[in-house]
Amino acid sequence: MEIGAAPAPLRLDLARTAVIVVDMQNDFLHPDGWFAADRGADVAPLAALVPGINALCAAARAAEVPVIHLNWGVRADLANLPANVIDKGSNCGRTRGYGEAGARGPVLVAGGWGAASLETIAAEPGDIHVSKHRLSGFRDYELDQILRRLGVTTLLFTGVNLDRCVFATMTDGCFQGFDGVIVEDLCGTPSPAFVSDAILYLTRLLYGFTTTSAELIPAFSSPSSKET
Repeated sequence: MEIGAAPAPLRLDLARTAVIVVDMQNDFLHPDGWFAADRGADVAPLAALVPGINALCAAARAAEVPVIHLNWGVRADLANLPANVIDKGSNCGRTRGYGEAGARGPVLVAGGWGAASLETIAAEPGDIHVSKHRLSGFRDYELDQILRRLGVTTLLFTGVNLDRCVFATMTDGCFQGFDGVIVEDLCGTPSPAFVSDAILYLTRLLYGFTTTSAELIPAFSSPSSKET
């Protein structure tokens, strides 16, 4: 399957490709969630990514490409989080942090409301769900082992936040031998625009590729996509 991308066009082997949906969760996207209630983030632009992500995932499933939902999900006792991660999670003590009581339950605890995917994210029974407890989803090898068992080598990244968990997972995957492609119109962050520009620049220069859903969705359903 051939798509337009930067810094160069790509030919994808769909049998070795997966869509990664990063952190499309209540605590990041819901008005009652951690980002909006505690950090004052405008989550509306992030939640607005949902229809596009759903459309891409539907096209991927139709082409038999795995969809993996990669979400924060910390232990309630924070036993595997080092002090520096806990400190940054609470914005150096200025907001509630991981595991602390929020409006709808403890922040980003696995199995809780905050760690659950936003209700409008259209997950399907065949999708794969992976919890993480760092910015990078490759910490502790669960994601790595799932991808290797599937025979996947190319990762199409969507979700939030572009400059945090999306970028950290993409770069970590690069170091592990995976090819990373950021779907730039389906990733978001509340950070200033220049931050996103820098992330996309670095991705194209050093770590992988960028493309758009307008390139991917038609290509998934094209006759040539069945040939690879």
